[in-house]
Amino acid sequence: MTTSNPTPSKGGTGPKSGPASRVQAILFDLDGTLIDTIELILASFRYATEKVLGAALSDDVLLRDVGTPLGAQMADISAQHADELVRVYREHNSTHHDTMAAEYPGTEAALRGLKEAGYPIGVVTSKLNAGALRGLRLFGLESYIDFIVGADDVTVHKPNPYPLMHAAGILGIPLENCIYIGDSPHDMAAAVAGGAVSAAALWGPFNHEVVLAERPDYALSNVGDLLLLLAGDEARFRANP
Repeated sequence: MTTSNPTPSKGGTGPKSGPASRVQAILFDLDGTLIDTIELILASFRYATEKVLGAALSDDVLLRDVGTPLGAQMADISAQHADELVRVYREHNSTHHDTMAAEYPGTEAALRGLKEAGYPIGVVTSKLNAGALRGLRLFGLESYIDFIVGADDVTVHKPNPYPLMHAAGILGIPLENCIYIGDSPHDMAAAVAGGAVSAAALWGPFNHEVVLAERPDYALSNVGDLLLLLAGDEARFRANP
C-alpha cells in the first residue's frame, strides 16, 4: 500500500458515454461496501449504549449516521456521554472484530479485476486508518488498495466531499475522474457534491430509497457490477435513467 501517484490504465474500451466514461480511478467506502461489518457495528452500538446510558435504542437510530465519524454519531446520541460511548464502543468492536466481520461475496475477485485493468484503488472511510487497514488485512484485500483516507487523515468528513477531494489529490487525478462506491446516503452526498462519479452500493444496510435520494449516477447490486459498468454496460446501472 502506497500514497504515491499511480498512473491509470489507458487500455480497454469502457463506456462510450455518460459519467462512467471518464473514470480513471476507483474510490471505495469500507464498512457496508467492501467489508460486511454491520452486525459488528450494531452489536458494538448496542453494548455501548446499554452499558453507558442504560438504554436500548432502535437499530434505525443506531445505524442512521453510519458513514460519518464515530465521535459525531455518539455526540448525536448523547453529547454528555459521547467520549465514554466512543471508548466502550471501540473496546467492544476491537474485541469482536475478527470473529464478526465478513467479506461480501466476490469482493476479492472484483478488486483483482480492477487492478488487472490498471485502475488505482483507494479507500475513503470514516473509520480510523488503522481500523480500516485491520479489516482489509483480515480478508487479504490490502494488496489491492493503494491508500486509505481515514477519519484521522482529514479534519472535515463525509457528507462533506473533502475526504474524496483529499483522495483525488493523493492520486493526482481530478475528483471528477474518480468513481466513489459507497452504501450510505452520506457517501453519495459527498460524491455528488464533489463532482465525482457516484455509485450506490445497494448491498449495504441502508434503505435503497434513502441512498438513491442523493441522486447518484449509478446503482450496483453487488461489487462485481462495477466491472461490468466500467467495461461498457453503463445504461443497465443508471440510478436515475
